[in-house]
Amino acid sequence: MFQRLVRAFLGTSNDRALKRYRARVPAINALEPALAALSDDALRARTDEFRSQVAAGKSLDDILPDAFATVREAARRVLGMRHFDVQMIGGMVLHDGRIAEMKTGEGKTLVATLPVYLNALSGRGVHVVTVNDYLAKRDAEWMGRIYRFLGLTTGVIVHGLTDEERRAAYAADVTYGTNNEFGFDYLRDNMKYRLDEMVQRDFNFAIVDEVDSILVDEARTPLIISGPTDDTSELYNRVNAVMAELVKDKALYEKDEKFKTVHLVEAGTERLEEMLREAGLLEEGGLYDIQNVTLVHHAQQSLRAHVLFTRDVDYIVKKVTEYGVTQDKVIIIDEFTGRMMEGRRYSDGLHQALEAKEGVPVQPENQTLASITFQNYFRLYPKLAGMTGTAATEADEFAEIYKLEVVEIPTNVPVARIDSDDEVYKTAREKYDAVIALIDEARQKGQPVLVGTTSIEKSELIAGLLKARKIPHQVLNARYHEQEAGIIAQAGRPGAVTIATNMAGRGTDIQLGGNADMIARAEIGNADSPEYDAALARHRAEVETVRPKVKEAGGLLVIGTERHESRRIDNQLRGRSGRQGDPGASRFFLSLEDDLMRIFGSDRMGGMLEKLGLKEGEAIVHPWINKALEKAQKKVEARNFDTRKNLLKYDDVMNNQRREVYAQRKAFMTADDVAETVAEMRRETIGGMIDKAIPENAYPEQWDLAGLQEKVLTTLGLDLPVADWAREEGIDETQVRERLEKAAEEAYAARVANIGPDLMRMVEKSLLLQIFDAQWKEHLLALDHLRQGIGLRAYGQRDPLNEYKSEAFNLFNAMLAELRERVTSVLMRIDVRPDAPPPMPEPVRVTDMRHDAPASELEYADAGPPPEYGSATQAARQPLVASEVDPNDMTTWDRTPRNAPCPCGSGKKYKHCHGRG
Repeated sequence: MFQRLVRAFLGTSNDRALKRYRARVPAINALEPALAALSDDALRARTDEFRSQVAAGKSLDDILPDAFATVREAARRVLGMRHFDVQMIGGMVLHDGRIAEMKTGEGKTLVATLPVYLNALSGRGVHVVTVNDYLAKRDAEWMGRIYRFLGLTTGVIVHGLTDEERRAAYAADVTYGTNNEFGFDYLRDNMKYRLDEMVQRDFNFAIVDEVDSILVDEARTPLIISGPTDDTSELYNRVNAVMAELVKDKALYEKDEKFKTVHLVEAGTERLEEMLREAGLLEEGGLYDIQNVTLVHHAQQSLRAHVLFTRDVDYIVKKVTEYGVTQDKVIIIDEFTGRMMEGRRYSDGLHQALEAKEGVPVQPENQTLASITFQNYFRLYPKLAGMTGTAATEADEFAEIYKLEVVEIPTNVPVARIDSDDEVYKTAREKYDAVIALIDEARQKGQPVLVGTTSIEKSELIAGLLKARKIPHQVLNARYHEQEAGIIAQAGRPGAVTIATNMAGRGTDIQLGGNADMIARAEIGNADSPEYDAALARHRAEVETVRPKVKEAGGLLVIGTERHESRRIDNQLRGRSGRQGDPGASRFFLSLEDDLMRIFGSDRMGGMLEKLGLKEGEAIVHPWINKALEKAQKKVEARNFDTRKNLLKYDDVMNNQRREVYAQRKAFMTADDVAETVAEMRRETIGGMIDKAIPENAYPEQWDLAGLQEKVLTTLGLDLPVADWAREEGIDETQVRERLEKAAEEAYAARVANIGPDLMRMVEKSLLLQIFDAQWKEHLLALDHLRQGIGLRAYGQRDPLNEYKSEAFNLFNAMLAELRERVTSVLMRIDVRPDAPPPMPEPVRVTDMRHDAPASELEYADAGPPPEYGSATQAARQPLVASEVDPNDMTTWDRTPRNAPCPCGSGKKYKHCHGRG
C-alpha cells in the first residue's frame, strides 16, 4: 500500500529517471537551427573542437548536448534520418552505462550513434557488440557513414580476419563485432608472446545490442579454446588394470541403475588406495588429497566405465580405417535408436576410460587452454551499456550480475497493436488446425502473417501443414544470418506468410508493405552502383502504394504457436508487430501437450476443461489463463537465473585467478627484462627447499640436509656438500640459506657471463612466459577435475562453493610454487649453442571453440610460441638446447624435460617420478 502511494505521488524510479533525461532534450533541440546552417566542413570540424575540449579536461557530460546535436544533424544529412526526442533520451541512458529498453522499430541502431560518437571523442575506442556477423557488417557500414562524415574511423570484427586486420579494426575509433569474436580475441591475445602481436586495446566502453540475448541467453555457455592434452593413455591403462580387479568385489561399490551413478563405499575407497599404492600410482598422501585430484578423476571415470557401461549395449568395439590406418575403436550406441554414433565421443575422459577397458588405442583428451564466461568478459569493461526491446523481465539479473539498471524508454508514437488473450486447446492437433485456419483467413484479406515457433522442428511441422493446404509461405533458415534478415524484412508484404523461430531475424525491421532497401539490394547487389538508386526509387513507390492496403487489413499479424519458458522471448515476438504506431495484432495458441503447460500442471487443467464440457476444436480464452501462464514463466525464469548465478559463483573463483595471471603475464611482456623477477623466484625456491628440510625450531640433528643436498642437485644443478654442514658447530638455518643463495648466484652469474647478458635477458623472458603458460594450462585442467566432483562435499555437510574456493586457492599457490621451481631449474641449466638448429614448437590445433567459433585456428603448445610469433631466442638466432639425457647415467636424468617420460622406464612423466622433489 505504501509503495503504491509513493508511486502515485512521486512516480516510479523509471519515471523519475525519464524526467531527468527529458530535461536535457530542449538544450539539444535549441542547437538544431544553428547547426543546420553550418557547411559540411564546418560541421565536421566540430569533432576536432570536441576532442580538444576533452583533452583540456572537459568531461563528456559537459559536451553531451553539443555532441548529440552534431550527430543528429550529421544523420539527417547523410542518412536522411533525424533522431526523435525519445531517441535522444535513449542515447543519454546508454551514455550513463545503463540498459535502454526500446520497443522494436524504435530505431535502436540509430540511437547508439549518439553515445558512441560522444565516448569515441576520448580516443580510447568504443565497441558495439551485435548478435551475428551480418548485423555487425551492416551496422558498421550503415552507421559508419555518420562517423566517417564526422571524421571518426570505423572498424568491424568478423570471422576470417587476419591479426593485422583485427588490430586495425580495434585501433579505430568505433569497432563493431560479435560477442564471440570480441571474447575469443581477448583469450587469444592472452596466449601470445609479444605485446605487438596482441590485437585488442585496453577496454573502455561497450554497447551491447540485443543485450538480453547476449548477456542472458548466450551467457549460459562459456567461451572455450581447447586443444589436445599431454598423452595420458598410459595412466588410463594403469588405472584400468587396478579398477578391473577392484570391481570383481561388488561389495566395494554401490550402483544406482535408475540415475546411472556408481560410487565406492568406504571399504572400496580404502582398497582402491591400497591397490594404487601397490601399482606405484599413489605415491604420497591420501587418494582425496589435493595433489591427487587428477588421479581421482581417472579412477572415477574408470569405475563408471566398468560398472555402468556394457559392451554391445552402450557401445561396440569396431575396426575403423582412417587415413589408411585400421584400428579398433569404441563407438557409442544411441540408446533410443540403437544406431552407431560414429564420430561422437563421451567427454571428461569417460571415452578414454572405455578404450582402456577394452584394450584399444586410447585417443588423447581435449584440454581447456583458455576460457571465460560472457558475464566475466563484459565485466572487464569500465563502462558497459546495452539496448533491447525486452529487458525489464530480467532487470534483477542485470542489476545483480552486471550492475546495470534498466530504463524503459517510451515509444515515439503510442503502440496501436492489439494483443489478444491466449487460446488454449486440449491437443496439439487442434491447436495447429486453429493456427492454419487463422493464417488462411488473414492471407485471403491481404494481411501479412509472422508465425513464431520454439524450434526448427516445429517450424517444419507448420510448413508441412501449410504446404498440404497449398498456402504459399517462407521458412527461415537460421544458418544464414544475411538470408534470414532478407526474409524477415519482407514479412510485412501483403498476404506474406513467414514462419520463423521466435528469435530469428533479431535486429531487422519489419516494415508494412515491404522493405524497399532490401528489395533493391537483392535485385542490384551493390548499393554503390548507379542502378541501385533507380531501383530503390522504383521499389519505394511500390511499397508506398501497397502500405495503406496492409494497414487497412490490420497490419502484421503475429501468431505464437507455443509459450516460451521466458516471457522475454514471447514479448520479443509480439514486438515485431505495431512498430512506430502501425496497426498490428498478436495471438498465442497453446495446447495441454505443450512443454510449459505440462510443467504448469496439465492434469488439473485437463480435468477442469472436461468439466466445462470443452468439445474438440474449441478453445478456452480467459485473462486468468494468461496470468497463470505468466506465473509459471516467472518460476522457470527464477530457476534459470539461480542456475546461472550459481555457475557464475564458481567461475568467479577462476576469473579472479585468470585476471591475476593475465595481468602478471602482460607485466612480464611489458618489462624490459625479468632478471629481478627470475632472481626473486630463485631465492623463493631456495627458501621453500630450506623450509621443508629445516623445520622451524628443529635441532640440527633433526634437519634433513641429505634430502636438501639431493634437492639442490636436482633443482639447482649444484653439487654442494650440504649434508656435511650439519657437523659444523654453531650452524643455523640462516647460514644454510645464505650459503645456498650465494652459491646459486655465483653459478648463475657465471652462466650469464658465458652466454652474454643481452642474450640471457631474452632467454629469461622467453622461458618465463613459456613455463608460465604450461603451468596455467595444467592448473586449468586441475580446476576442471576439481569442479566435477566438488558437489559431493555437500553429503559431508560442507558447502561445495566454500570447499571449491579453498582448494582452488591452494591449487593456485601450488601452481605458483611449481612455476618458481621450474623457471629456476631450467635457467640454472640453460645452455645456448650457436651451432644447433632452432627448436620449432608445434602448434596445437584448437579442437573446440564454443559458440560456433571456427575450429581451424592454430594455438600454442606449452613448448612455446609458434615461429610466427618469434621467441626472444629465435629472434637472436641463438636457440636453447638441453644437454643429452643418457638412460644409463642417472646423473643426466635431472636434465630431462619435466613433462617427458622418465628415463627409468616407469611410464610416468619425469616430474612425477625421478624429477619429483
